[in-house]
Amino acid sequence: MRSFRTEIENPVVEKDILELEAKIRAFREGEIQEEKFRSLRLARGVYGQRQPGVQMVRIKIPYGKLSATQLLRISDVADKYSTGRLHITTRQDIQIHYVDLDRTPELWAELEKDKVTLREACGNTVRNVTASELAGIDPEEPFDVSPYAQALFEYFLRNPVGQELGRKFKVSFSSSERDTGLSYMHDLGFIAKRSSGINGFKVMIGGGLGSQPRQADVLYEFLETDRIIPLMEAVLRVFDRHGERKVRGRARMKFLLKDLGLDTFRELLEQEAGAVPFTSFPIDPQDKTLNGVNRKKAPDVSVNDPIKFETWKRTNVIRQKQQGLVALGIKVFLGDFYTHQARSLAKLVDDYAQGEFRLTLRQNILIPHVPESSLPFFYRELNLLGLGEPGYNSAADITACPGTDTCNLGIASSTGIASELERVIKNEYPDFVNNTDVVIKISGCMNACGQHSMAHIGFQGMSIRTADKRVAPALQVLLGGGNLGNGHGVFADKVCKVPSKRGPQALRLVLDDYLENGQNRPYHLYYAEKGQKYFYDLLKPLLDTDHLEDSDFVDWGTTERYEKAIGIGECAGVIIDLVSTLFLESEEKLEQARIALKEAKWAASIYYSYSALVNTAKALLTAEDVNTNTHINIIREFDSNFITSGKLSWPGSFEEFVLKIKSESPGSHFARTYWVEAGEFLNKAKEYRKKELHHA
Repeated sequence: MRSFRTEIENPVVEKDILELEAKIRAFREGEIQEEKFRSLRLARGVYGQRQPGVQMVRIKIPYGKLSATQLLRISDVADKYSTGRLHITTRQDIQIHYVDLDRTPELWAELEKDKVTLREACGNTVRNVTASELAGIDPEEPFDVSPYAQALFEYFLRNPVGQELGRKFKVSFSSSERDTGLSYMHDLGFIAKRSSGINGFKVMIGGGLGSQPRQADVLYEFLETDRIIPLMEAVLRVFDRHGERKVRGRARMKFLLKDLGLDTFRELLEQEAGAVPFTSFPIDPQDKTLNGVNRKKAPDVSVNDPIKFETWKRTNVIRQKQQGLVALGIKVFLGDFYTHQARSLAKLVDDYAQGEFRLTLRQNILIPHVPESSLPFFYRELNLLGLGEPGYNSAADITACPGTDTCNLGIASSTGIASELERVIKNEYPDFVNNTDVVIKISGCMNACGQHSMAHIGFQGMSIRTADKRVAPALQVLLGGGNLGNGHGVFADKVCKVPSKRGPQALRLVLDDYLENGQNRPYHLYYAEKGQKYFYDLLKPLLDTDHLEDSDFVDWGTTERYEKAIGIGECAGVIIDLVSTLFLESEEKLEQARIALKEAKWAASIYYSYSALVNTAKALLTAEDVNTNTHINIIREFDSNFITSGKLSWPGSFEEFVLKIKSESPGSHFARTYWVEAGEFLNKAKEYRKKELHHA
């Protein structure tokens, strides 16, 4: 592959991009094993697709906020390196597909010209920080959470404490007690609060979806804004050291909280306090990411269909707390829009609004700061772009992950069934375009990227085996989930599993029953009153698999017979247990520690040295086939297997030595000493390994 020159002014970013290029070259030449390379590229937003030989690239959009200029840049990149389709995720990112791996460094360099990054969009890292789409314009908010989401994003980007976690770590900010940032299902969630004239947050911890959803615990009822970054660093340090690493299915924060209990977790946080470089980290409450002004007055236009215009205003227009301004919700079908639409949108918003967009948690687009007087003009322009459909955030606005279209983990088509269900609602239940009491979400597998388990009506892609052992695509029907507000939620019950082609009929039965008996209540309240057995009996006629037709064995959106084919999922990265690779990683960590020392970044250097120590111990334990499922277990097992036994000479307890990171303040002297000692330990471990191999 050819080399290229970047035009990036930031030397840290440039080094990152050139490192990716070098690693791709080394991988192509067989110098890096696939497992190690996969971990590296995932942390740089490059994810293997279901289709061989191409990549999905995830573009990180902090709390979904981007400028018209950035949207244009993303559009240029999507046209040049991908297919021109932009996919909005349920974490406010943008994904592009069918990208050549060798071109990802130059793609990244193009994006960074307008400060758009891929860094830590995938892998075992702190993922994109999400937030309420109405942050800064919400009439109910006590203050704008945007500056706090931005500060947290900046602080943890490339921060060593969040680079190689046991699994991904997700953070959200909610602008008000309505909890539209969904804090209850996040590893760490912040809900804006105001107490005695002071801004702060209710802090939720340990929530999650997946196959075992968990309601987050309340860590703090109120925490001042200057303490959120020190808190999150302490949380990450505890998660990094004590979180599961070997059994991938149990490596999320929610399982660590469940195993330890909240009180023990609090004690561990207190033990980390001395290692965190700040006890207070003040954040400027002014949002300085975008400073747009309305450039032009929109032309006066007439509306051809006043009835449709009024429907659109009722469902898609949101009044802001700023007088005279509104936000426009754009219903983006399945989260997919295209570069020709994006370019026109960018010009429209740059000329007649304030040059700002929000990508939403329901895969839509929000345009804030639109003068109310401009609504007829914007309605006309959005319709010309095919983006004027009513029903933003309504029952007619279904969320769905890509499923088997592109994802390795997809079991059944989520986009195909979503398309059919939206058609059913539009044609048979047109009044649901006005209904926000029913939320419908679909995922292609149990990992819940489509957030099906927190929906009022959810569908999860599965397979089903008939009596004669044929396999057909299926849908798990889940009912009764919902966001209750203020950090509380309820997860949907698994009611039954139906063949995928009966999904539309399942939806009809559920909606007809709700229309007849629901009495205009939010769906989760109606479900709770009736109970799971009632809905199982309602859907029972659809469960029979003895009389499936040929069409039942063809999934939605395809013409070929269904085959259950699950690839190797990359959502959580990879566990690497090769001794030589671990030693190499330790050397890289020590070099990063040296660079951080040179730049006087004491806390960062210390954490790199700590990672090198744990990695080195893991290498020798791996050779002995000893359990290495958590950092703390690695440290203690090394003491037991090597120090106490006398296999390796080291002064004193290895645990006490390594965990000085918790008791020593992060200053220059300790950083330098710890780095030197970590290097000495690595050399001693490599000598031991060399002798063992010689005698083997």
